[in-house]
Amino acid sequence: MQHIINRFLNYVKIDTQSNPTSQTTPSTEKQWYLADLLVDELKEIGMQDVSIDDNAYIMATLPSNIENDVPTVGFISHFDTSPDFSGKDVNPQIIENYDGKDIVLNARENIILSPDYFEDLQQYKGQTLITTDGTTLLGADDKAGIAEIVTAMEYLINHPEIKHGDIRIGFTPDEEIGRGAHLFDVDKFNADWAYTMDGSQVGELEYENFNAASAKVTIKGKSVHPGYAKNKMVNAISIANEFLSILPPEETPQNTSDREGFFHVHHIKGEIEHAEFEMIIRDHDKDLFEKRKQLIKDISAQLNSDYGDCIHTEIKDQYFNMREKIEPVSFIVDIAKAAMESVGVKPIIKPIRGGTDGSQLSYKGLPCPNIFAGGHNFHGKYEYVPVQSMLKAVQVIVKICEIVGTAKPKNA
Repeated sequence: MQHIINRFLNYVKIDTQSNPTSQTTPSTEKQWYLADLLVDELKEIGMQDVSIDDNAYIMATLPSNIENDVPTVGFISHFDTSPDFSGKDVNPQIIENYDGKDIVLNARENIILSPDYFEDLQQYKGQTLITTDGTTLLGADDKAGIAEIVTAMEYLINHPEIKHGDIRIGFTPDEEIGRGAHLFDVDKFNADWAYTMDGSQVGELEYENFNAASAKVTIKGKSVHPGYAKNKMVNAISIANEFLSILPPEETPQNTSDREGFFHVHHIKGEIEHAEFEMIIRDHDKDLFEKRKQLIKDISAQLNSDYGDCIHTEIKDQYFNMREKIEPVSFIVDIAKAAMESVGVKPIIKPIRGGTDGSQLSYKGLPCPNIFAGGHNFHGKYEYVPVQSMLKAVQVIVKICEIVGTAKPKNA
């Protein structure tokens, strides 16, 4: 337990926040600090073919210790953290034998991690939790996944009696800004399939996610003295408000769950002559996803007709539901499920209400379901991870390798 705690704390104390406005990969120079550390660590524990490319994508191999030519399985996590909340000067707190009560993250700011609000805490009573100090995120998304993969590889290296085929691991930058798999070289990775260790609570196993797009709406207005503005002023702020009022109010993140899609406005600014807002569009169903994008276009067209061609709308697809690519090879989900059950973890199979590198990788030819990394409340000051969940993730990785290692040879 202390070994994986130390490893995880070593990672989270390095600020690796990504930047969506950057055009480089990685999007921030500081991601290199952890990337270089990981390369050295992988070499130290005995991994082979350790490489890092010009964009900070890390790959390594644990060679097979069996004669049979079984499939090559991969495990992937990302080392950047979300731009939504500070990842600088992370100061983790370790709560041993959690008593099920409120945890004071920051007494001075009265920041409390409470099971009354975060009900999942109740299932970890008696366990060891790692939390923030209330001023930053923690970084369990996805440094917990990295710690679990490295620890599992180290365990297999130290226990050669566990038989396995070739195992490939990959660590990526910029997942939090939707670019983690953009430059991932699937051919170089050379695995038959892989798993991202990037889920939340213990037991999560996911192979479907949102179809996703972004939309930016820009509105050009005309400023006229308000006392003489009748039939002359075009108030871009008012048009933006009208646009947003047409969207179905119940189809927002705070009003939806499970496979329900939504529109989510996350940035808005404006003056009379210029207003703009950005949103994300999400739906698990491909047809409904296309209808959502069309609604944005239809509203734009209607308001352009009403106000004189003052709106410009840009919609970009971001990723698609990986279920389409996973279902034809559903046995890889069955393997993960069997691995969980064999180490005493109850699989929780549900759709991801978000994205994952696994989605893009699946569409690039590397089927890639998502497995829990153990953390909760990602992207904010209430983030925490139970150490026992991390240890279970290590066991699941090891067991998957063992199951694949005993599979029929590829050419049998």
